[in-house]
Amino acid sequence: MKKVNSSASAVVIIPTYNERGNLSELTRRLLNVGLDLDVLFVDDGSPDGTGKLADDLAIEFANVSVIHREGKLGYGSAVIEGFRAAMKKEYAWILQMDADLSHDPAAIPEMLKAAKESDLVLGSRYIGGVRVVDWEVMRVLLSCFANRYAQTITGLPLHDVTTGFRCYRASVLRSFDFTRVKTNGYGFLIEMAYRLWKSGGRLSEVPIIFYGRQQGKSKISKQMIFEAAFLVWRLRLSSIFERS
Repeated sequence: MKKVNSSASAVVIIPTYNERGNLSELTRRLLNVGLDLDVLFVDDGSPDGTGKLADDLAIEFANVSVIHREGKLGYGSAVIEGFRAAMKKEYAWILQMDADLSHDPAAIPEMLKAAKESDLVLGSRYIGGVRVVDWEVMRVLLSCFANRYAQTITGLPLHDVTTGFRCYRASVLRSFDFTRVKTNGYGFLIEMAYRLWKSGGRLSEVPIIFYGRQQGKSKISKQMIFEAAFLVWRLRLSSIFERS
């Protein structure tokens, strides 16, 4: 990881795997938000040269840094590794977003504003209607169903528990027990929100517009979907047993 001398109060963690076509544009958008932000890419040995491009961006921009991992080790573990690196610095806020340009950095100021009263702020696609662009109707319906399914079983008071656009209070993450997190796919998003909520964390949502991927391929697999489907029941049952 490249050393960064920065006074930024927030860092954006972005896990990457084969996102070379999106990285330069995403970095430009982040740096044009008008905030003092650091950017941390966590690359899982992308064979398309994403890691090399991230290194080039880190040379060009002082507030960009990169963690290189040996091989495709998983979404959840990449985010956690980014968390651990960020927690060594004095950030007040740790954001997380995807590298595929589906999350608009222009929403970050509103998320940071909401974070002053919350421990976790989620950028929600489903507040005040459906805010999704360039997705087929069936995929939107499946996403809405997945969120309602997770919300119903876990009790999470959220509209979009599967969103990957988030802002965490850094002090809360520093006291969080990451050894309890057992999922590594996109179920990781549900588990993080649930465990923070159950530990007394304050959760909120702000509306965002979600854009469908324009380049590259989706990383969501059937295994990740099944993992998330069973996860919500495991979380619910573990909560019942803990109360008992």
